[in-house]
Amino acid sequence: MEKQQAAASPEPAPGRHHHAAAAAAGGSSSFSSLRAYGRALADAPRRVARRACAATSPADEAGRARARSGAAMARALRWWDLVGLGLGGMVGAGVFVTTGRAARLYAGPGVVASYAVAGLCALLSAFCYTEFAVDLPVAGGAFSYLRVTFGEFAAFLTGANLIMEYVFSNAAVARSFTAYLGTAVGVDAPSRWRIAVPGLPDGFNRLDLVAVAVILLISLCICYSTKESSVVNMALTAVHVAFILFVIAMGFAHGDARNLTRPADPASSPGGFFPHGAAGVFNGAAMVYLSYIGYDAVSTMAEEVARPARDIPIGVSGSVILVTALYCLMAASMSMLLPYDAIDLEAPFSAAFRGRERWGWVSNVVGAGASLGILTSLMVAMLGQARYLCVIGRSGVMPAWLARVSPRTATPVNASAFLGVLTAALALVTELDVLLNLVCIGTLFVFYMVANAVVYRRYAGTGSGGAAWPTLAFLLAFSLAALAFTLVWKLVPPEHGGVRAGLLAACAAAAAGMVGAFQALVPQAQPPGLWGVPGMPWVPAASVFLNVFLLGSLDRPSYVRFGCFSAAAVLVYVLYSVHASYDAEESGALDGGSGGGAKVQDEACTV
Repeated sequence: MEKQQAAASPEPAPGRHHHAAAAAAGGSSSFSSLRAYGRALADAPRRVARRACAATSPADEAGRARARSGAAMARALRWWDLVGLGLGGMVGAGVFVTTGRAARLYAGPGVVASYAVAGLCALLSAFCYTEFAVDLPVAGGAFSYLRVTFGEFAAFLTGANLIMEYVFSNAAVARSFTAYLGTAVGVDAPSRWRIAVPGLPDGFNRLDLVAVAVILLISLCICYSTKESSVVNMALTAVHVAFILFVIAMGFAHGDARNLTRPADPASSPGGFFPHGAAGVFNGAAMVYLSYIGYDAVSTMAEEVARPARDIPIGVSGSVILVTALYCLMAASMSMLLPYDAIDLEAPFSAAFRGRERWGWVSNVVGAGASLGILTSLMVAMLGQARYLCVIGRSGVMPAWLARVSPRTATPVNASAFLGVLTAALALVTELDVLLNLVCIGTLFVFYMVANAVVYRRYAGTGSGGAAWPTLAFLLAFSLAALAFTLVWKLVPPEHGGVRAGLLAACAAAAAGMVGAFQALVPQAQPPGLWGVPGMPWVPAASVFLNVFLLGSLDRPSYVRFGCFSAAAVLVYVLYSVHASYDAEESGALDGGSGGGAKVQDEACTV
């Protein structure tokens, strides 16, 4: 395996050695004593005002900040590795459930169109991620993109929520692996493979040792080597996709095209391909969009990509397009197998074959395919979460120990091990339904922020001379227009068809008018380097609009969770992170200085 030698840390600016040594000798650290910490807390308002909007330069993020990890990560990944990681991250077990729920409750056979709409939304967000990842090929993903655009606090808030989303969702996915593996071998796994512990509260009283073993094994794999982890992911993903293609083929071979327009009970269920009209398609798209979450983890691998300008656009966008095609075929297959009003909500594919003579074994195949999907999505997510935490450690807002990269394996071992143990502890005791109530909203919020950031970076720039306030005003007004559209969609009853359609058209026209006016009146301050989002500012604006719409589809507990986690993140920032980054700034560790380092380019860079 390719291994890259440890990168030498850039030399600090003149006088920095003396400044840093004097600071250390004087015990000026905010955490050197209780008295020092008390003074730091008293000074917190000034420090927050100074550090919250402090943005780093791309050169510093790719040079000096990356050097804080010690050894460099090995640039061993190619575009096919990224496509495999994208497929593995997105095509998990969730699609086996969400397809049936979206078809039965909202879209009917039109769930095929729901997957196409959700895939378009994912592709628009993927374009925004790609522009940043090509120009800033570091492991921080959205955290780094927001840090160089909006500053430290916005990056910390979104990064903290994203890490918590990863930990809880990975624990939930690992718990579900036990159930799907049981389906594959014909065993009631939850009752036989989980250990009941009397005395513990409900939801936390069934120990899942299988989930813990899976998480720890994957943690060992990703600590050992990123390239080898990619090879394992490619093998598992290939087998998983073969299972999916088998299920699709069985659906088309044994399905009935009349089910695409005819319900099982015409007296109580409307017929047609779009039984609930456009509203059903878009409501279904909001539900199935969660099946696309996972491609963002690919952007965190940018620091390990051999040729970022060529490989990242192909890897990110290509994986989204391939997954969209697979999902649409799965949805069509499901709709042909059964009338939409007869689809089982919990296990649509397994239940569809379980009742057919001589085809009950297909449900075991579905369980095996879903089990492999869980392993691949878990591996990609754990690769991504470790790299997020590694770069947060580099930034100075979390302990630098988390940023260390092992010179032997060229992987962020400390971050991987820490998150692996935390995820395993949650998966051991916490039931699936408790965990699932805590995921989803943070990822959509980060997609929304990245789409805003790419517009701000293009039109306001990272230096002086850009139209910062006009750009911020446009982004705020456009988000409000998208929110107004979402509220009308959710709150105005469909029975008031004319009024509802008029209000929706007015909101959409206002949003489009804002984009057109902004494009005509505000020039771009920073054209893209090696790769840029096409159709600027329309494509990222459409991504903002769709993500606001999808955020509006989530339930109240999701927002309660987001509020609680965000409040906890703000508290950590005020009590610890801002003081740690302030100390690092005072000692010169966060100074871009003369040794900031050049932006990383790929050799013989061609697109």
